[in-house]
Amino acid sequence: MSDTIFAPATAAGRAAVAVVRLSGPQSARAVAALAGKTPRPREAALRTLRASDGEPIDQALVLWFEGPASYTGEDCAEFHVHGGPAVVARVIEALSSLGLRLAEPGEFTRRAFENGKLDLAQAEGVADLIEAETEAQRRQALDQLGGALGQAQARWRDHLIEALAMFEAAVDFPDEEVPADVAARARPVLRALIEELEDALADAHRGERVREGFRIALVGAPNAGKSTLLNALARREAAIVTSTPGTTRDVIEVPMRFAGYKALLADTAGLRDTHDEIEAEGVRRARAWADEADLRLWVVDGSSDAAPTTPGLHPHDLCLINKADLEQGAETGHALVEARALGVEVVRLSAWKPDDVAALENALERRVVDALAGAELPTATRLRHRELLTEALERLGRALVLEDELELAAEDVRLAGRALDRITGRIDPEDVLDRVFSSFCIGK
Repeated sequence: MSDTIFAPATAAGRAAVAVVRLSGPQSARAVAALAGKTPRPREAALRTLRASDGEPIDQALVLWFEGPASYTGEDCAEFHVHGGPAVVARVIEALSSLGLRLAEPGEFTRRAFENGKLDLAQAEGVADLIEAETEAQRRQALDQLGGALGQAQARWRDHLIEALAMFEAAVDFPDEEVPADVAARARPVLRALIEELEDALADAHRGERVREGFRIALVGAPNAGKSTLLNALARREAAIVTSTPGTTRDVIEVPMRFAGYKALLADTAGLRDTHDEIEAEGVRRARAWADEADLRLWVVDGSSDAAPTTPGLHPHDLCLINKADLEQGAETGHALVEARALGVEVVRLSAWKPDDVAALENALERRVVDALAGAELPTATRLRHRELLTEALERLGRALVLEDELELAAEDVRLAGRALDRITGRIDPEDVLDRVFSSFCIGK
């Protein structure tokens, strides 16, 4: 990290103010070249920025952050310039002419991580905070940026060290004056830790759904009214609606918000047997999306006399008897029997009636809140966290059953510790770090 990087820290386009930030050993030289001299640390100074030929670029506020007391831990600076694209482009050109390099996505935060300013979970919290669209996402990301997962990991690590010390005492000093049951004393520690990790793992799915969105699938036979219902809930024409069965061929996702939580509502291809290759692929995708969804809305044409096509449902799903404003057909009775057998709640509605759609929105909001709300924010929020927690739990479970093979039990405890250390990046392969930080925007 001997080179000095720079990047715009604000979005491209016209704005009142744009920020260009620098980090690295040549930051002071760059500030002096453009602004005359570095201001006092953390005090904004109004300066005229000039190119190498002395031509004025802009009047800007210049801030100086001397390392290690900076975001990245290195010497840093910021130019707060007028937000016209030409101004920003001229500042970038001037910095490039000094031999500075445009930063890669996430490189500022990666330097903060590598200089010990943030752990890896906190760095992910930074990315999540930038991407936050809802209040719940903001709160969860801020909690992770504050070090909640890192603090939990440190506590888990302390328990592992305690258990490992007992195992190794029994293995390395069998003839010394150590209690005969020293290895057995490690087991209650491991059981308590396993219980805590299981709780964190059970809550990890909730954290992922807060980040990514609660997934709701509209499923059912062709012409049941799924696309009409999607448009009514989205309050726009997100899907094409025609009387021709099989109009929807692919999954159409619409982001929505319920009580401050993000949700993804998906219209899917009508479920039926078909020889049309394209429609068959749409049906396959519909079933796959529905299988992975958190909630399935089985939409039934209440005016039809055909037997309904039942998707794979769970007890907390909803059966929507649509077209309730038309004369009831035999399909309604079939659906009621099926829903009752599955323990699925039934809602009668017409997708054309605003009051019915509003009532459905309220029902969906209750389910989203029940699934995602909690007294405490989840500690684990990503698939990466969940995979490492699972690995640690498997290692600890194996250590518990190896009663007569203490060396192997101790090794499993060590490997569990390595898995937990990777959550916060104490040890992590370079390709994992590359993948994490490449998801950031440039300038962060």
